[in-house]
Amino acid sequence: MLTFLGFAMVITFMFLIMTKRLSALIALIIVPILFALFGGFAPKIGPMMLEGITKLAPTGVMLMFAILYFALMIDSGLFDPAVRKILKLVKGDPLKVSVGTAVLALVVSLDGDGATTYMICVAAMLPLYSRIGMSPRIMAGLIILAGGVMNMTPWGGPTARAASALHVDPSDIFVPMIPAMLAGVVAILLIAYLYGKRERARLGELHLAGDEIDHSEISVSQYPDARRPKLIWFNGALTFALMCTLIAGLLPLPVLFMVAFSIAMIVNYPCLQQQKDRVAAHAGSVLAVVGLIFAAGIFTGILSGTGMVDAMSKSLLAVIPEALGPYLAVITALVSMPFTFFMSNDAFYYGVLPVLAEAASHYGITAVEMARASIVGQPVHLLSPLVPSTYLLVALAGIEFGDHQRFTLKWAVLVCLCIMLAALLMGIFPLFSTL
Repeated sequence: MLTFLGFAMVITFMFLIMTKRLSALIALIIVPILFALFGGFAPKIGPMMLEGITKLAPTGVMLMFAILYFALMIDSGLFDPAVRKILKLVKGDPLKVSVGTAVLALVVSLDGDGATTYMICVAAMLPLYSRIGMSPRIMAGLIILAGGVMNMTPWGGPTARAASALHVDPSDIFVPMIPAMLAGVVAILLIAYLYGKRERARLGELHLAGDEIDHSEISVSQYPDARRPKLIWFNGALTFALMCTLIAGLLPLPVLFMVAFSIAMIVNYPCLQQQKDRVAAHAGSVLAVVGLIFAAGIFTGILSGTGMVDAMSKSLLAVIPEALGPYLAVITALVSMPFTFFMSNDAFYYGVLPVLAEAASHYGITAVEMARASIVGQPVHLLSPLVPSTYLLVALAGIEFGDHQRFTLKWAVLVCLCIMLAALLMGIFPLFSTL
């Protein structure tokens, strides 16, 4: 019964948002409540929802101040030189713009934080896409694919979860996976190249640089009065320090962004009225994203609290025949795509992976090999409606969540398969156990 309810709830939710019958915000709240009532969990709904919201509260705080921080940096003009440089390099060639988007996203997403990557990359590339006439879906797709591969770094989250769940060293998981990740990077660059060629054929090569554009006047800031060109070096140093402390893990992410936002606000806008204006200018985007995060907390809280996640995991594991036991590493890599799409990383890595790893150990497949296989599905995971930062990306890009999923999902699966194939060819985890 719980298995049926769990899958029915997820499928209903996906259907409603992909067919645009409900917004993601409303569906995340209403759908799980209705299914919990139908399942007879009425007395426990309140505590379950509150627990889910509490778990996501730090993420909500982090995203709120991260949005405000990078909004300040954009307003002040920190990223203007980068945008001007990219414009000079790509000119009006859609092929260069497409490949440049992928390269920029791969570099920026090295910090492992999706929200930061999306804000920087969209701020840098969206003006180019708008000016040339390219579809922003291509931009959003390439950015999230790059983020999916870079999310496999130890500080990205999934690798650390797999390591702690199976009690192995994160470096033993990550370092051998680097060549497979590079295969995923090559796949992303090829996808960018193909879309760039298609857009070049559709739009032609526009000669924007030099003759038609004065690059010195280009800015991603929408508020000319808020620009602070004299403080660009300070803002750059502050952002660099923020990224370094973020990677080093000196403080929790919410605290880091709160402190950095406070410093940036005081230095760039010392006047109290200016500070109020900057916060008010971005309150709408902050409210939209944070609201979705807490709504997702209700969804995950009910999904976990009712036991639906556990039931779904056990039922899916039960359908794997014993003859497939030696292939559990490959099976784990394959199921990591749908599993991490329909449930949180925590649910997969702490709930499903230990069960799979225990079963695989009877066939001679080590825990570290299972951990490596388990992170293959991350490019697909980021397209899940349960990933809060993805809502930020589609909001910044100005596209619908369902459109983004339909456009990108097939490429995300392809990138995952490329990573898995490379891992198998290099012996990073086995195709089958000979034990």
